[in-house]
Amino acid sequence: MTITKESVASALELSTDRVDSHLHPEGSFDVAAHEVPTGREEVWRFTPLKRLRGLADDVAFGTGTLKVDVDSADGVVVEQVGADSALRGSSGLVPLDRVSARAWAAAPDATVVRIPTEHVAAGATVLTISGTGIDTLAAGHTVIVAEKFSKATVVLRFEGSAVLADNIEIVVEDGADLTVVSMQDWADDAVHHSSQHALIGRDANLKHVAVTFGGDLVRHDTTAEYAGPGGSVEMLGMYFADAGQHIEHRLFVDHTAPKTKSNVIYKGALQGEGAHAVWIGNVLIRKVAEGIETYEENRNLVLTDGCRADSVPNLEIETGEIEGAGHASAVGRFDDEQLFYLRSRGIEESEARRLVVHGFFNDLIRKIGVDALEEKLTLTVEAELAKNVLKAL
Repeated sequence: MTITKESVASALELSTDRVDSHLHPEGSFDVAAHEVPTGREEVWRFTPLKRLRGLADDVAFGTGTLKVDVDSADGVVVEQVGADSALRGSSGLVPLDRVSARAWAAAPDATVVRIPTEHVAAGATVLTISGTGIDTLAAGHTVIVAEKFSKATVVLRFEGSAVLADNIEIVVEDGADLTVVSMQDWADDAVHHSSQHALIGRDANLKHVAVTFGGDLVRHDTTAEYAGPGGSVEMLGMYFADAGQHIEHRLFVDHTAPKTKSNVIYKGALQGEGAHAVWIGNVLIRKVAEGIETYEENRNLVLTDGCRADSVPNLEIETGEIEGAGHASAVGRFDDEQLFYLRSRGIEESEARRLVVHGFFNDLIRKIGVDALEEKLTLTVEAELAKNVLKAL
């Protein structure tokens, strides 16, 4: 079937009862329903609110501060639609915080990427979103729809300087196979708050990849739910926090249908005074979600003194009739045994450290499965290492 707002509401009617938990704030499109955060709220306690530069307050949004360039694969349709388009909200996204609600109301239009039914796209469709400055707040909205039995890769690349709040909706209809890559390649002064929501249909597959290297403050809230049994989502992420940089990823997988799967793997490295990475993972297995499989993992590699990594996995289980569920989290420094092994074979310490970091990320880079990105990501890791850790040796 084709996923619509009405079919989503019907499919989820019996499976999305209200869960009483601080991890699940009430959603609303009404900005007034979301209080200005103070930092004492659970969902905001790690975020340096002053560095949001007014996104969570009442500072007005402007226009003309973003430029979108499109390089679409053959057969993939990319178009601009108005704020009143029925495609907005088709994923079931409801703003869970004030920033997302403000961006929803302020975005003048939406960029829609549509992969037609049964179409298999050769190559990736790339949207490059460029910021032109940080003096004016920007609001954005993107909708990606993979119609039934289609297959495609969509890359969202963010660059330049901006103070941006955006909502990204992803709809994967029955039997479709979609890869979405969100690359934060911002300038050092950029601020980006993104709310991303995915709806996965029956026997559909979504691979969602988040790559965050640039920006002053980047916070991404990514959620996924299912519109039918047999759906699968894989969430992969890699990030590198430098001195003074705040990178925060919050993920929520809501198993709203039986026989569904989810796998979350995020890896990050930190270097430099004041570098801060936050990863919050949560999986909710509802009563209806029998026979599901889920696993979430976060690993952080601390390269220098003065860094901080917060890693909080959560698992909420309402039925024991499942195939498997688990999570893992770790924050650590270099493995001394690995360094000793490499140095005992005549490899200098700086080169040994570089090899360890590349080994830390390489298995994840291969899992992304987008050939055009592998070399770029490897070179970006090399450039990040050159900033601080190699200079300090």
